[in-house]
Amino acid sequence: MIALSACSAVGIHTDPLNGYLPEAATREGGYVEDFWIWTWVAAWLVGIAVWGMTLWCIVVYRRRKNDDGTLPVQLQYNVPLEILYTVVPMMMVGVIFFYNVQAQDELGKIEEPDVVINVVAKQWSWDFNYVNENVHTAGQMAQLDGTKGAEKKLPTLYLPKGERVEFVLTSRDVIHSFWVPAFLEKMDVNPGIVNRFQVTPTQEGTFQGKCAELCGAYHSQMLFNVKIVDKAEYEAHIQKLKKQGDTGLLKNGLNRDEINKRDTHLLPEGVRN
Repeated sequence: MIALSACSAVGIHTDPLNGYLPEAATREGGYVEDFWIWTWVAAWLVGIAVWGMTLWCIVVYRRRKNDDGTLPVQLQYNVPLEILYTVVPMMMVGVIFFYNVQAQDELGKIEEPDVVINVVAKQWSWDFNYVNENVHTAGQMAQLDGTKGAEKKLPTLYLPKGERVEFVLTSRDVIHSFWVPAFLEKMDVNPGIVNRFQVTPTQEGTFQGKCAELCGAYHSQMLFNVKIVDKAEYEAHIQKLKKQGDTGLLKNGLNRDEINKRDTHLLPEGVRN
């Protein structure tokens, strides 16, 4: 089991110095990295202290051949020690809580975005509406049949490096969860509820995305790609979508039984606002 715990998915690169987290591809991911690493540092310090005191007691107060059976001084009713053992853990939890809230505030910060992407989850794929550019990508469920290069057929979300991106998350059917491991954060996609979060991509490359909420029979095949590119390549991709007719925004009311996959109705008013 220890050996299996070291396994990671193909394409997700981890680093022991980073607490085995995927390398963050966004500025916001740095807050998660810092909180994760320093929490482990605190845990190791506490562990070393506890193990040290335990070993000290085992070595110093072990039974010896010439012992007369007299017990060492008992401290179970030592009030100062009991207060210390209560106050110190409370202070530690308070410090962790403070930095946890600080990280959450940074992750949840909503500012004026440069790019707005409406992520529409559906059984069992994703549609991406590029709201400002008025174009879309309609995704189809991944076919995991062992065919080489199958990942290239997955819906691909393009993001410009260095620009603040807002994800507006909506669902057509059941609860899903939008997760790109390299972002080091994810968020549920709920029917009837609009969730949103923002990231600023910091490194170019192709990253994996998936649904992180069990959503039905083909949940495991609800996959997508994320390409973080420079501004010029991002704009070229938008122009490509326009040329191939993927204009307008797919409405959120579509479902997997509808034939028309390129409906040009606008998003609901609540999503735009």
